[in-house]
Amino acid sequence: MQSKQSKYIFVTGGVLSSLGKGIAASSIGMLLEHMGLKIALMKLDPYLNVDPGTMNPYQHGEVYVTDDGAETDLDLGHYYRFTHSPLSQKSNATSGQIYNNVIKRERRGDYLGKTVQVIPHITDEIKHRILACAHQEGDSKIDVCIVEIGGTVGDIESLPFLEAIRQFRNERAQDCINVHVTYVPFLKAAGEVKTKPTQHSVQALRTIGISPDFIIARCEVALNDEVKEKISLFCNVKKEAVIDAVDVATIYELPLHFHAQGIQEMITQALALPSKPCDLSAWNLMVQSIKNPKGILKIGIVGKYVQHQDAYKSIYEALHHAAVHHGHKVELVKIEPDTFYKEKSFPAAYQGCDGYLIPGGFGDRGWEGKIVTAAFCRENKVPYFGICLGMQVMVVEFARNKLKLISANSTEMEIETEHPVISLLEEQKIVTDRGGTMRLGSYPCKLQRKSKAYEAYQKDEISERHRHRYELNNNYRNDFEKAGLQISGSYEDGGLAEIVEIVDHPWMVGVQSHPEFKSRPTEPHPLFCTFIQAVIEYARTN
Repeated sequence: MQSKQSKYIFVTGGVLSSLGKGIAASSIGMLLEHMGLKIALMKLDPYLNVDPGTMNPYQHGEVYVTDDGAETDLDLGHYYRFTHSPLSQKSNATSGQIYNNVIKRERRGDYLGKTVQVIPHITDEIKHRILACAHQEGDSKIDVCIVEIGGTVGDIESLPFLEAIRQFRNERAQDCINVHVTYVPFLKAAGEVKTKPTQHSVQALRTIGISPDFIIARCEVALNDEVKEKISLFCNVKKEAVIDAVDVATIYELPLHFHAQGIQEMITQALALPSKPCDLSAWNLMVQSIKNPKGILKIGIVGKYVQHQDAYKSIYEALHHAAVHHGHKVELVKIEPDTFYKEKSFPAAYQGCDGYLIPGGFGDRGWEGKIVTAAFCRENKVPYFGICLGMQVMVVEFARNKLKLISANSTEMEIETEHPVISLLEEQKIVTDRGGTMRLGSYPCKLQRKSKAYEAYQKDEISERHRHRYELNNNYRNDFEKAGLQISGSYEDGGLAEIVEIVDHPWMVGVQSHPEFKSRPTEPHPLFCTFIQAVIEYARTN
C-alpha cells in the first residue's frame, strides 16, 4: 500500500555538531524501509559554497558523488549505506546553490512585479527543492522524505532552512514531523547526566517556531525513565518520544537500538502511514558478525588526509563491509606519505600490514611517498588497491621501474615531464574554472574476461562513479601491456583506461573510479571483497 501524498520528517540538531544527525536520519529511513515504505533522504547544507567539490577535506570530509555527477555532502554516503533511497542532485542542496539560483533570477528580472525582497524567494526555493526530492521518482512513489538540516540550531547560516521548514510544516501540518537530535552529557565528577543543554537547544528551536515531535538524545549511557521524564516535561514532548542514541560498538547497531525503543511505530502512527513489523534478522546477523570477528587484518591507508576521520569515510566503510563479509575485522593503519617522500624504499616501520590502499586525492603532497609504497607492494607481492589517484600512482611507479622511464610522471605533479604517462584529456587543457570540470558521475566500463576485475564483478560491463581530471595516457598503453600492466577495464567511448592490474602479482589493482561509493554493509562491493580475500591469503602465508 502506497500513501497518496508524501510525508516529511525534518531532522535538526542542537547543542553541538558531529552528533550523528546523518546516521540518525539514515537509521530511521532504514527502519521505515523495512516496514515496506519507500523513502527518500535529503541533506540541506548551510555553507555558502555551491557544493563541497573545491573544499579542503579537513574542512568538510569526503565529497560523495552520485550517479548523475553531483558532488555532495558525505552524509549521502550514510544514506546509501543504510537505505536504498534514490540519490541524485536533488538529494543535496546548499545555501550557496539556493542563493546563487535566486540572485540569478532576480538579476534576470524574473521577480519583477512580485516581492522585491529576495528572502521570500529563498525560502520558496528551499521548499521547492524539498518537494523535488520527494517527487524525483514520481508524485506518488515516495512515502516518506527525510530531510536533514546541516549545522546546529542557532547557527546564522542555517536560519533560512529552518524558516523554510517552519513554513513547510505550517502549510502541510498533517504530513510533517520534526526529529531533533541533541546531546545529553554525562558528568563523571557529578555521576549524573545533564538535560540542560537539550532544554536550551529545544528552546532555541521553538523560538524559531518549530516544536520537535521526537528528541533523539546522543549520550554515553542509556537514559533512565527519570531523565526521559525530565526531558519530556521541559521540552514538551511525550516521554516515549525521547529516544536515546547511546554510544554503540558500530554505527550499524544504531537502527537496532532505535527499533528496540519503538521509534518506527511512533513515526508511522504520527504520520498516519501503514505499519508492519520489521524483519531485521539479516541486519542483526551482520552486526553480530562485526562484533565477533574471527580474525583481524591490518590495512595500511596511505593518503594526505589520514588524520581526518571523515576524509576517506566511504573507503573505510567499504573495507569494513568486505572484511565482515569474510568474517574478519579491519584494523586501519593510517600512513602519511609526506613523512617519507625522500626515501628510496618503503620505511620498515610501515611494512607490517597485510595490504595497502592508496585513496583518491589531488596535489603533489606525499606523491613520491605513495610511489615508494606502490613499488614495495609490487616487488614484495603485497596486496595493493589503488583508487583514482592510487591507480595513477601505480601506473607511474610501473613506468619508472619496469619500463625504465625514470622521469615518468603525471602532468598534475610535473607539467613538463618528459614522459607524461598520466595526463589531462586534450579537451580539458584549456579549462581554468576548477569547479565542475572533472569526469563526474557514472560511466560504463567493459572488462577483460581473463582478469582479476572480471573475477570480482563476474560481468562483462559495469558502471562506477568517477571524480577526476587526469587519465592514463594512451600513447603508452601498448608499452604498459607488453611489460605486464594489463588494462582490464576500459571506457570505450573515450578509449580510456578504467582498471589496471599487474599480471604477475597476486592482487595489485588500480581503478580510476570510486567503487567505495557503492558499498553497503549487507551488499559489500565486489572489488573490496576480492581485495580483502587477497589480504586474508597474504596474512595466512606471511
